[in-house]
Amino acid sequence: MLAAVCVASAWLWPGRMHATIEEQRARLPPAAECDDEIVAGVWRAHVYSADYREWGVFTLTIRRVPGSPTELEGTISNHAWGGSPTDEEPPPCSRQERGEYLVSFDARGSVGSDGSIAFGGVGAWRLDHSHCGGTPAGYNLDRFTGVIDPAILEFQSVNNDGGRAVNDPAVFRRIRCPAPASAQSPSVTTRPPPG
Repeated sequence: MLAAVCVASAWLWPGRMHATIEEQRARLPPAAECDDEIVAGVWRAHVYSADYREWGVFTLTIRRVPGSPTELEGTISNHAWGGSPTDEEPPPCSRQERGEYLVSFDARGSVGSDGSIAFGGVGAWRLDHSHCGGTPAGYNLDRFTGVIDPAILEFQSVNNDGGRAVNDPAVFRRIRCPAPASAQSPSVTTRPPPG
C-alpha cells in the first residue's frame, strides 16, 4: 500500500522524488532481533530527498512509558548533509553543498495493538554537531507515523514535520535492542535485510 502511495505521489508531484523502499532498505544495517516486544529499541532510517539534495540518517530511540501499554518516549536525531544521490555518506567539506549537522530532540508517541506507531518531537531541538559550516537556521520537529512489521523487523513510515516534510517516506529498521532493566545484556541476533 505504501509503495502505491509513493508511486502515485511521484506521478502527481514530480518534484517530490524520494528513494524507493528497496533503496532505503539496502542502506540499513541488519535488524536486531531482541527477546522483548517489538517496539522498544533504537531504529534507523537512511533517506535522500532529491528536492532538497539532502541526506538524512534518522535515529529513533524508543522506550515504553512505565505503567502504560501504549505510550512511548525517547529521542529523535537527524544526521543531515547536502549532496548528490551518490553521497550516501557525508562527502569531504570541499564537496559539501550545505554542510553537515546533527540535531536531536525529545520525542513522545504511542503504539497500537495492531503495530501502528506515531512518534514525534516535543519541545526544542538541539544542535549536537556542526561540520563544514552546516548549521541550520531552524528545524521542524519530525513526526513519523506508520506500522511496524514484526516479520521483517521494519517500521515503514511517513514524516510530517509541519514544514517541508509532507508524507515523506522513511523505512526504519530496529538496529539495537532496548537497554536491559538489569545489568544483564540482552540476547541479540542480527538478520540480513530482506531481499
